[in-house]
Amino acid sequence: MSQSDYTLVLPAFTIGANAYDAIGQVTKPFGKKVVIIGGKTALSKAEKLLLDAIKNTDLEVLGVLWYGDDATYERVDALMAEDAVKNADLIFGVGGGRAIDTCKVVADKVGKPYFAFPTVASNCAPSTAIAVMYNEDKSFAGYYYLPTPPVHTFINMDIIADSPFDLFWAGIGDAMSKECESELASRAADIFHTILLGRALGKVCTEPLLEYGEKALADFKEKKVTYELQQVVLDIIISTGLVSNCTTGHNGVYYYNSSIAHLFYNSSTVLPQVVEGHLHGEIVSFGVLVLLTYDKQFELRDRIAAFYKKAGYPVKLADLDIKADEIDAIVEKAPAITEWNCVPSPLTKEAFKQAIVDTDAFGSAL
Repeated sequence: MSQSDYTLVLPAFTIGANAYDAIGQVTKPFGKKVVIIGGKTALSKAEKLLLDAIKNTDLEVLGVLWYGDDATYERVDALMAEDAVKNADLIFGVGGGRAIDTCKVVADKVGKPYFAFPTVASNCAPSTAIAVMYNEDKSFAGYYYLPTPPVHTFINMDIIADSPFDLFWAGIGDAMSKECESELASRAADIFHTILLGRALGKVCTEPLLEYGEKALADFKEKKVTYELQQVVLDIIISTGLVSNCTTGHNGVYYYNSSIAHLFYNSSTVLPQVVEGHLHGEIVSFGVLVLLTYDKQFELRDRIAAFYKKAGYPVKLADLDIKADEIDAIVEKAPAITEWNCVPSPLTKEAFKQAIVDTDAFGSAL
């Protein structure tokens, strides 16, 4: 693979209770007219703080828009038609992963700098150069690759600590996939500088979740911003995002960002009760056990499963409302998913199904 000419842009971020105070300095080179786009709940939490911070800058807010109800290309087109978007110099995206991803695609299509303001710590969308897109029926539509991540990510810890507990809980489940997926996906790859960097960064993703996760969850329930909570938030939003940016080549030139854990998630979207009744990171967390079972990393699987049992993550199919006779539907969908090929040797339907069955048996016996 020729890698003589390429650009790698890694995430920049500000974190803390006063993170929004840095807006003026960070955005100064990019223009003065801004449009704010976000989810309804996210805007109810962040809009006043954001507008108050903007008052101390040279920025002019042209509008505050609802992003929609999902990350779809229909919503992207609708937002691009808004005058505030057309006339803005900068785009601020506020909310969770789907709002952030929608805004990333809008910003890329209109060619304007984009700044992320996550209001939940549920995934690494605020710091990655990839957007996960869905169809209007909620099924997985595919990935949209961007040349760069958001210019800057502003993480207000007070807002994060006041977000729904289940989204943070699911965020830990999603982040748990990053190290094992990126390592498995790139294991047989040509190892050049950027992939080596991504693999090295991946090694800092799992251990903090196992070390601090239980206390961070307890602190979150009490809305206490502690060292442990901030370490886990940084893991979910930034550490995993750094890995993503190193392991995803622009326009999919190479893709070692995810593997069997997300293969399980993306394939399971064919089952309505799964996508309607369970969160992304919750489903991915079970996919981590499937990956580790497939890869015979039983010691790590057992450690993670022990944490899962304490913290209420799924360890068997029934925890996700999946029946044994529905496994085949997941397996049939899998070869059409990007992650089907993100393994060191060719995956087969039989091997994928066996990993799911064996994981279910393991989890049911705990």
